[in-house]
Amino acid sequence: SYAGDAIITAVGLHEGLWMSCAAQSTGQVQCRLHDSLLSLEVHIQTSRALMVISLLLGFFGIIVSVVGMKCTKVGEEDPVTKSRIAVAGGVIFVLSGLCTLAAVSLYATQVTYEFFRESTIPINARYEFGSALFVGWGAASLSMLGGSLLCCSCPTKERRGQQYHQQSQPSIAREYV
Repeated sequence: SYAGDAIITAVGLHEGLWMSCAAQSTGQVQCRLHDSLLSLEVHIQTSRALMVISLLLGFFGIIVSVVGMKCTKVGEEDPVTKSRIAVAGGVIFVLSGLCTLAAVSLYATQVTYEFFRESTIPINARYEFGSALFVGWGAASLSMLGGSLLCCSCPTKERRGQQYHQQSQPSIAREYV
């Protein structure tokens, strides 16, 4: 609210998957958890479920990838089996990134729809994109990129089942006059 040229109170409203917050111009922030799971809108329930699935997949992806790393002594000693385990971890990371991307994009789509929908709420009081959406898109991209790189660790066909060691051969340099 305004009184002449001075702002008496200003309130910024923030809404996320887990709580709604109101920040006042004095620096005080009051947050309230969503009351009931069943009273939430469908897009928030779906985004919550996708984010929980994404977190669980990411956790299992870390465990599987660590087992599949060549530098760890956990699991099989066979390099082919280790690389297959690493590829499985990469696939899990890609799935985790896709779940995150779907959740964040679904929420952003709903915010965009509500912003441009004809309603009685003034434009300056409607929700807009917050930093959490951009962090979510970045996290999804990095998770999918890391998973893709892990998927590239699969050995080629001619190296499968073989332990190979590189032997150094002396190089012969010839001078031509």
